[in-house]
Amino acid sequence: MHTLARTIEILERTPGVLRSLLLGVSDFWTRGNYGDGTWSAAQVVGHLIVGERDDWLPRLRRILQHGERVPFDPFPHDATVDSSDTPIASLLGEFETLRHENLRELRALNLSPADLERTGSHPAFGRVTAAQLLATWCVHDLHHLRQISLAMAWQYRDAVGPWHEYLNTLKR
Repeated sequence: MHTLARTIEILERTPGVLRSLLLGVSDFWTRGNYGDGTWSAAQVVGHLIVGERDDWLPRLRRILQHGERVPFDPFPHDATVDSSDTPIASLLGEFETLRHENLRELRALNLSPADLERTGSHPAFGRVTAAQLLATWCVHDLHHLRQISLAMAWQYRDAVGPWHEYLNTLKR
């Protein structure tokens, strides 16, 4: 069952988890992906930045202001900032700042249980609730933390030798 407090528990920790995992490690870990059509850790952080700017809070505001009358703008699922020349520390700092601001705004909304049941219109799914949107924001973070771990683990896919058989992470 979704609660706003549990959602915020994850959302507020994601920047610190990313900072602990990625800050100070070599580009070997942050720039490698796990195959064609996959992202590196840096690209995932860039995607999280785009989401902080254009997805979660703008959609929540639209639900609260317009309900289903004004559908959400489509969000490109492959959107990421150009991270090719941007140091990982800069990407992490930008994400951390945006997330902090968004959580401050989210808390200031003082959403009631009735607010969480308010509905908006998603371009692909139709009617969605504010609670579903917020739960998805939380799981989206967890999904991308997993994705970053996959990209990093993939860099050692050959180095583990025969243990490859025991590591599901290295099976595509």
